[in-house]
Amino acid sequence: MKKIVALLMLCGTFLFAQINLQTASKEELMSIKGIGEKKAEQIMEYRKTNTINNPEDLKNIKGFGDNIVGNVKEANPVSKEKINKKVEDKKEEKKKELNNAVDKKIEKTTGSLIPKL
Repeated sequence: MKKIVALLMLCGTFLFAQINLQTASKEELMSIKGIGEKKAEQIMEYRKTNTINNPEDLKNIKGFGDNIVGNVKEANPVSKEKINKKVEDKKEEKKKELNNAVDKKIEKTTGSLIPKL
């Protein structure tokens, strides 16, 4: 249940136009051109001890230059829609897993699967 709530909250953050570097998830950060897993982890580590008020603050992190800062400034909702789709897919997958688990329990207790409507 906690995961579903977290996913719903995450979906809500994708509705806004700009990525908040101070609170963005790893997946959100990785949606920006030029930021992969390692750089996303660097940002997350940096913000534990520092506040990121604007993309220019990323220049304080080793390996971040004008190109990446420019990509962050240009990050648009289109890439966020991609992440939103991933989140929705994961949510659907969880629902299917839950339904399968319930079906198995019903089958185990009744000896047969009750037809679905």
